[in-house]
Amino acid sequence: MSSSPRAALPAARVILLAGPSGSGKSSLAARTGLPVLHLDDFYREGDDPALPLLPHGAGTDWDSALSWDAGAAVAAIGALCATGSTSVPEYDIASSSITGEIHVALDGSPLFVAEGIFAADITERCRELGLLADTLCLRGRPAVTAWRRFRRDLAEGRKSVPVLLRRGWRLMRGERAIVARQTALGAFACAQDEAMRRIIALPVVSPSPAEMPVDA
Repeated sequence: MSSSPRAALPAARVILLAGPSGSGKSSLAARTGLPVLHLDDFYREGDDPALPLLPHGAGTDWDSALSWDAGAAVAAIGALCATGSTSVPEYDIASSSITGEIHVALDGSPLFVAEGIFAADITERCRELGLLADTLCLRGRPAVTAWRRFRRDLAEGRKSVPVLLRRGWRLMRGERAIVARQTALGAFACAQDEAMRRIIALPVVSPSPAEMPVDA
């Protein structure tokens, strides 16, 4: 009787935390007490020719997943799961540029949160790599989300007030469609308290069926 080689198990797995901008992803990630990878740091820089445009060329569409480097985000998640630490870009949203580098370490935690508006887009890839613990999409009332988003973006000086108002109105009208898209990508849509309960209930790292040795 022989066994096929067993794939190396990751040291940790990732909880992908998605949801519309302003839905409370960062605050929930902090509440978990787990290490956090902020996926907004993988936005493309403002001079990147690959950036998508809004209709009629009225500026960059920062709410399109094409404005984000999914490959770099998955690579960082893979490094964290395998080794427990990695370095990632430090991104400044106001200037749409990378301003430095951040070191992220798990300090032995078997789970960590990767949060951002495009987190659901890498669900399938993380699952294929055996890195995924869960994907959650925060949902709430669009008007409440819009108010939270505007206050945060204004306080942080992310963009000019006219830009924030135009974007906010567009996102509020499209919030249900945003949640539906992320659900279709594999995320479980829920409010913050339910998301917290799901995270608390997650098991520690264990091999998936595909990683188990097969006897012949």
